[in-house]
This record gives sequence, structure tokens and C-alpha cells, in this order.
Amino acid sequence: MEQKMKKPVPPELRRAIRFKKRKKIFENMRISIATVIAAFFAILFLMPIVLTITNSFMSSSEISANYGSVFATNDKGGKVYISEKVNLKFIPDIVSFSQYTTVLLKSPEYLLKFWNSVILVGPIVLFQLIVASLASYGFARYSGKLRSLVFFSYVILMLMPYQVTLVPNYLVAEKLNILNTYWAIWLPGIFSPFAVYLLTKFMKRIPVGVMEAAQIDGAGEWQIYRLICMPLCKGALCSAAILVFIDYWNMVEQPLILLSDAEMHPLSVFLSKINSGEIGLAFAVATIYMVPSLLVFLYGEEYLVDGITYQGGVKG
Repeated sequence: MEQKMKKPVPPELRRAIRFKKRKKIFENMRISIATVIAAFFAILFLMPIVLTITNSFMSSSEISANYGSVFATNDKGGKVYISEKVNLKFIPDIVSFSQYTTVLLKSPEYLLKFWNSVILVGPIVLFQLIVASLASYGFARYSGKLRSLVFFSYVILMLMPYQVTLVPNYLVAEKLNILNTYWAIWLPGIFSPFAVYLLTKFMKRIPVGVMEAAQIDGAGEWQIYRLICMPLCKGALCSAAILVFIDYWNMVEQPLILLSDAEMHPLSVFLSKINSGEIGLAFAVATIYMVPSLLVFLYGEEYLVDGITYQGGVKG
């Protein structure tokens, strides 16, 4: 039988095949390098959290042996030069729950500060979403020079750091006679512009035809807002709730300036006041303090990513 002769591959095709293979290898190498770099930074950023959690289960003597030189003081009460190496340990020699026993059972002051944080942050998250969703619906539904001016003012206020508006907030709270009350924290937080900006950008992505069809069927503005916009904005609402919660859960300046009564301060302020003799308690309290933020983030991670990425390509 006559063997069939194979047709020679054109040089151009061979070069194209080799180029394609080299490109694929280069892409795989680039992805691998990017993955290694991302994993390195992820581990680097997670180390303080892991260290705090594991060290909260160490005994007081072990914590003093590992970190005592960091918090040592001289006879005059000043800090001393650290000549010893600090021993960073991620695994305790003996697991101890004494720190948590002290925090949760023997010292109600810690739990009082924790519930102060909940009382301060909970209403801000809830009512800021309500106010922001109503304002965002108005910004998304209607246009005009006045609307653009007001929305631009929201953007400017959002870009300002809180320290810039702290003095005006203090003066307004003083005029309203709400200093040293929770209202001094609640009111500026409820009317914060961040959630308005985020939800407005999201609502502008809702097709106008959907709302017009609802109007033709006899739906009013309240029905369009409640039955169409709110269900479609579930992802953006969850994103805003997570970001607002984390922001106000970590607040320090507001309660320090607006609340003169230390009994009303949240746990975020109290953490900085733990003295050097209670380092073990500081680890335990910090771990308890991190739990709500971690749970909120892990539960709403999918909504957070979808809500943030959905904002791209939208004009104000």
C-alpha cells in the first residue's frame, strides 16, 4: 500500500503555533506569579488577626514572657529601650480561657462597652439605609439643575474627612442640646452622604422602561420605590450596610469629642485605654471586638463584591 505523503506545514503556520504556545506559557507564568504575590500579601495582612486570636488563649505569664519587654516601664513611669527580642508566638504552649472568663464573667465593664457599640452603630446602619434609599430614589428618578447641585454637594461632603466636619457637628449638637447623648452620634451618622451616593449610582442602572410600565399599570411613586427599586437594589443595600457598619464600628473621634461621659463610650475607644498590666485582656477584648465585623463581612461578601462592581460605568 502506498503511504500517504503528509503535506508540509507552511512556515507561517508553524511560527503562529509556536507563538501561541509561548503566549500560553507566558500567560500561565504571569497568573502563577500573580497568585503567589496575592497569597503572600494575604498571609501578611492576616497575620495580625491570627496573632491576636491565638494570643487571646495564652496565659498571663506566657504573654508577659513573650511581650513583656514591649510594655516595660522604668522607675519614673516612662518607656524603656527594648533590648530583648520580642517572641511572636502563634501557638500557645497551654490553651487558657482565663482572659475570656475575666472579660465575659468577672468584668461587666467590657461587655458594657460592647453593647454601647451595638447601641451606637445599629440605629445608624438601619436609619441611614432608609434615608439614603429614599434620597437615592429621588436622585435617580428626577433630573434638573437643582438635583445636580444637591447631588454634587453630597459628593463634596462625602469626600471630606470626618475631622473637617467634626467642629460644625459639635456646634450643631451644642445648639440642639444633645451633647453627651447618643443623638449626637446618631444624627450625623444617619444623614451621612456615603450610602446616598452608592445607592444613587445603583438605582440609575434600573431601566426606565420598567418604572414607566409600572406607572402605566397605575403604580404610584411609593409602590415603584417599594416593589421595584428596593428588591432590585438588594445587593447595593447589603454593600452599603456592610461598609457603614464597619466604618462606624471602628469610630473613635466622634464619641471622644461628642460624649463626655466615659460610661457611654464604645469598645473602640475603650480598647486604647487598657493599661500595660492587662495585655492578655487586650487580646481577648480585641478578639471579641473583631467578631461582629468578621461575621458581617463573611456573611455579606458576595453582596459586597456584586454591589461595588456594579457601580462601574455609571454617570452621575
